[in-house]
Amino acid sequence: MTPWLETCRLCVADIRQVLERLPTRAEREPVLRLGQGGDDTTAIDQAAEDAVVERLAALDQDFVLVSEELGERGFGRGSELRVVVDPIDGSVNAKRGIPFFSFSLAVAEGGTMGDVVFGYVYDFGSGEEWTAERGAGAFLDGVALGAVRPKDRLDILSFEGTTTAAIAELVGPVTRIAERLRVMGSLALSLCHLAAGRVDGVVSLKPARSVDIAAAQLLVRECGLAIDLFEDPPFDAAPLDLGTRSRVAAAATPELVAALGDALRARE
Repeated sequence: MTPWLETCRLCVADIRQVLERLPTRAEREPVLRLGQGGDDTTAIDQAAEDAVVERLAALDQDFVLVSEELGERGFGRGSELRVVVDPIDGSVNAKRGIPFFSFSLAVAEGGTMGDVVFGYVYDFGSGEEWTAERGAGAFLDGVALGAVRPKDRLDILSFEGTTTAAIAELVGPVTRIAERLRVMGSLALSLCHLAAGRVDGVVSLKPARSVDIAAAQLLVRECGLAIDLFEDPPFDAAPLDLGTRSRVAAAATPELVAALGDALRARE
């Protein structure tokens, strides 16, 4: 894990320089083009990805990069190794100066979610560093997670991938199973907060891509929690590409995840 951890920390430093160079909404928000992931590529998205790609290109590694704006690109001689990156997860927050957005990077030994062996998420607001290694646990700033688990009921549920219309449509069925809602704006960070027991469930109201969840899902699973792409199971077989196939739900138990999936389908 150590070489990838050091690379991630260097990527964070590079993105910090980008944030300093583009300090306000006026510099960060202009739309440049449509990204390969299907969303508008803004100035902050492009600058952060350029910095990360430059850092990764300098590695003496053979791998395929999957990133939100550029899509897929091979480095070196090509390999089964895949590096899945979201340079700015929570870009709406980043553009507006709201300090809840992250950098995430996952390393996989193959082409599916079940092949992910290392996950890294960095919170640019709090400065918290979240890491996981398959079979070795999940950590917050180097301290093992798992002692504090989310509750076996949904006291706090995090909605991600939201619009006002989507919340209005789906909040009714959710009121039957969740006491409180949070809408924070970074799916990767919300999954990390689930791993730490800060929230009790996470759902995305729009289909998730591998770049959104590949790193953070490893923290969730290393803590023994449940996560599913309930509209396109099984989770382990989800391709590490830019396709959007299913909404995601995560919680302490498979039963709670199933209940969340049922609630999201209730109005359809």
